[in-house]
Amino acid sequence: MLVLVALVWITPLAGLFLSSMRSEEDNASGGWWTALADPAQLSFDNYTALLADSGIATAFGNTVLISVPATALVVGIAALAGYAFAWLEFPGRDAIFLVVVGLLVVPVQVGLLPVAKLMGAVGLFGTVAGVVLFHVAYGLPFAIFLLRNYFAEIPREMLEAARMDGGSEWRIFFRLVLPLGRPAIASLAIFQFLWVWNDMLVALLFADSGSQPLTVALQSQIRQFGSNIGVLAPGAFLSLVVPLVVFFAFQRHFVQGVMAGSVK
Repeated sequence: MLVLVALVWITPLAGLFLSSMRSEEDNASGGWWTALADPAQLSFDNYTALLADSGIATAFGNTVLISVPATALVVGIAALAGYAFAWLEFPGRDAIFLVVVGLLVVPVQVGLLPVAKLMGAVGLFGTVAGVVLFHVAYGLPFAIFLLRNYFAEIPREMLEAARMDGGSEWRIFFRLVLPLGRPAIASLAIFQFLWVWNDMLVALLFADSGSQPLTVALQSQIRQFGSNIGVLAPGAFLSLVVPLVVFFAFQRHFVQGVMAGSVK
């Protein structure tokens, strides 16, 4: 049963990969499975041509410039806020945390137009920085909620022992809380990176032609060259490879984060 499920999931991916390595004529003359019997059809010419396209190469670079800062800022700010909400005493802590949790129910679509007007007023509309800030703003509520709940499970005695040894709050945060929270932080980083990397709605509205990511660039290719498999297939597979690499690189930490708290 597991082998059958794996085949069902892998077959479309294999078809996309083989199609991306076949010429336009081969894709038009037969299905991707014919390449299994005739490996001579396969080459990296489509990828070479794709990366030689300045528009696609720029879009790929923009995707990296958007995804990496948006993920790093969300994880960094959420870790600081999660620790503060979990272990620091300050006026209005619980009320502010409830406001953060309440922001989880606000759909992204509700804020598109108001935030677009705000970005236009401050000169960030149509820029990479504007797209990054939007993703950071809408990624923080869930990130803070997740890390606060995880950090709150750290034994109080451990933190009190560190304070008795003279550890400052910053030292406790960097030397104790962050290493203990690595599974949750890795899980959050994976979710945030995948969401930003695969996003098209926000980028379609907030990015102009010079700052558009790969998803928008491929969507433009579909509108102009709807049957150009030689461009669309390698572009789609290229946009798929990076998230796969990120996921498998952090897979061990991701599994630990998902299972955290399941047993005592």
